[in-house]
Amino acid sequence: MPRERGQKVVASNRKARHDYHIEDTYEAGIVLSGTEVKSLRAGRASLIDGFASIEGGQAYLENVHIPEYTQGTWNNHSTRRRRKLLLNRVEINKLAGKIKESGYTLVPLSLYFKDGYAKVEIALARGKKEFDKRQALKEQQDKREADRAMSTKGKDW
Repeated sequence: MPRERGQKVVASNRKARHDYHIEDTYEAGIVLSGTEVKSLRAGRASLIDGFASIEGGQAYLENVHIPEYTQGTWNNHSTRRRRKLLLNRVEINKLAGKIKESGYTLVPLSLYFKDGYAKVEIALARGKKEFDKRQALKEQQDKREADRAMSTKGKDW
């Protein structure tokens, strides 16, 4: 059977880009059980409320919901278990140093398959204040209105 090629997104966390200033992103592998992989291949996962932590020199993905595999047996996985992330030692040490600074957190942005392997994109992020969110929404609306005005300007027949 030929190996998978390309990238297939399973879940994305769009709300994270709204709630956080994204400083840096990293791609990490995930240690999964067999039924978790089958559930992900069916396109079922939720990154809402998920976060990553670093403890004892290891990175973990926590509170990410991967539902039970429907055809699984009695040894099915638990839905919100703690999953180990596969990162380089240098990346883990760098992230651990940044997280100790106040206001930084690790947030999962997307969960996907890349060439057959399950990967997660995690971001080093700083939380936005309420006025920052309003400012970003206002800028998006202004840009959308400007684009709309530019597109209708050329259509004066």
